[in-house]
Amino acid sequence: MSNPHSPAPLAFITGASSGIGQALAARFARSGYRLALVARRTADMQAFADAHGWGPDRCRVYGADVADIQSIVAAGQACLAAQGVPDVVVANAGVSIGMDTRERDDLDVMARTFALNNTGVAATFHPFVAAMAARGSGALVGIASVAAIRGLPGHGAYCASKAAVVAYCESLRGELRGSGVSVVTLLPGYVDTPLTRENRYAMPFLLSPETFADRAFDAIVGGVSYRVIPWQMGVVAKLLRLLPNAWFDRALAGRARKHRQGGGKSDA
Repeated sequence: MSNPHSPAPLAFITGASSGIGQALAARFARSGYRLALVARRTADMQAFADAHGWGPDRCRVYGADVADIQSIVAAGQACLAAQGVPDVVVANAGVSIGMDTRERDDLDVMARTFALNNTGVAATFHPFVAAMAARGSGALVGIASVAAIRGLPGHGAYCASKAAVVAYCESLRGELRGSGVSVVTLLPGYVDTPLTRENRYAMPFLLSPETFADRAFDAIVGGVSYRVIPWQMGVVAKLLRLLPNAWFDRALAGRARKHRQGGGKSDA
């Protein structure tokens, strides 16, 4: 029998100032979770929490730059001190900016992308792994992308970083096997967020953030280890993975590329 005096479960979510992060926060809140919301834009997150009537007993806001290891680690430690060990940690913060390897400045874009999309995921999980394992329960959720499955022209930094999220989460899942802590890898297709609204190409099976959040929540609480959302994009991506390189290159010839620096959007 559950203890009626035990606190509600806690979800720690990065990139919570817009898009998928806010939609996930709302979805977890509807299921009775307390929230720890993390992003650089603390005023936006606090306004979001206030608009939903979430007081400090339901939701706390932590400012952090996920690309800065000590910044996000400190946010996690602050959450542990103020709210306890989360039941779910969602490493959602990410950036999507096009790059051209011929351009020197774009190497800096790539480094920032990896710092946020890759090292930032590990740094988000770091404060909680030992405590979750000691408790014997919890879920660590890495938000990758269907773009992880095949490299797209002009998307080198993004595709590579999201492929790395998939590989990292798979490694971590093996490391935590038997601990009671699950690792969930989610690969969104196209979701209507600030990250995608300036894309210059077709976005099939586009989902609203709320629809994505509903499906992601079901996957997380259902103990799924890997899921592409929506499943149709998973089928398309797998078919593209099976194409011989020459056919794949021909299929993408002339496809519009993602905006480079200045046109990218961040959910960090």
